[in-house]
Amino acid sequence: MAKYKNDNFDSILNIFKALSDSSRLRIFISLSGKELCVCQIIELLQLAPSTVSKHLLILKQAGVLKSHKSGRWIYYSISDDLTKEQNSLLNLIRVSLNNDKAVLKDSIRMKEILNLDTELLCKAQSGRLND
Repeated sequence: MAKYKNDNFDSILNIFKALSDSSRLRIFISLSGKELCVCQIIELLQLAPSTVSKHLLILKQAGVLKSHKSGRWIYYSISDDLTKEQNSLLNLIRVSLNNDKAVLKDSIRMKEILNLDTELLCKAQSGRLND
């Protein structure tokens, strides 16, 4: 059987693979409609910075996320380069999880994190609190 080759098929498959991990799914849902600094994502997930960076890289390679650097810190958001089909899939995932208990808990926690001073949070996580 010949391998099925289709760019749209492959891009959707890559999204499914990227979102097949609960931490990556939580990152995606948390970024819906906003931009977050890596330190805010670390604070939400309560995982090691290297682990969070790996998850973010996988989501970025799948085309789900984009990033930009501002000073020392890197910010992530949902990619603007998604196709109509990719956006439809991601919207379906968002809507399907809208009332999930874990998602609601993350939403409450994210509101608390967004009230924190991002600069201080990032410095504390990087051990540069006195900079």
